[in-house]
Amino acid sequence: MTATGDTGFEPATGDGPPLPESAAVARSAAVATAHEGLLQIRRLTNVEHPAPEAVPAAWELLRPVRAVALALEAAGVRPSAVHTSGLRASTGYLVGSGSVPGTVRVEWVGPVGSGAAQDEEESLTRCAGVLRGLGWTALLYRGPRRRRFLEVEPPSGLRQPSAR
Repeated sequence: MTATGDTGFEPATGDGPPLPESAAVARSAAVATAHEGLLQIRRLTNVEHPAPEAVPAAWELLRPVRAVALALEAAGVRPSAVHTSGLRASTGYLVGSGSVPGTVRVEWVGPVGSGAAQDEEESLTRCAGVLRGLGWTALLYRGPRRRRFLEVEPPSGLRQPSAR
């Protein structure tokens, strides 16, 4: 969950290490810059749409997990984190690949006993609102053990561009 590094900015997917409090301000600035960059990509590439910022860009369709994670982090939704021991360190979103290529799964997870399961409907509804506001289709489902999750996909009519 570092703001920068050898590979550049990486949005928090919820499976990285906890962010030290001392890095919070720098991380917030990096997230804001990355999100503004994404909106600029939308403005420049979605010129055929009346509201170019309201539709995912081709870049996002090629990297939907990154795009969804960035959208959630930029909206102030907190990501979960994992200690080096492998145990969940904090409650928040967890973003990963969905069951169908080009889709994303968003879960609300936390340490054992954290109450994440009780908060998941409200928290995932907030996540869905953020993503829908950015043009994604986000549907709330109930999975195994009655745990809820979001399945996120591009709006109908948008297809994943061919990777070349």
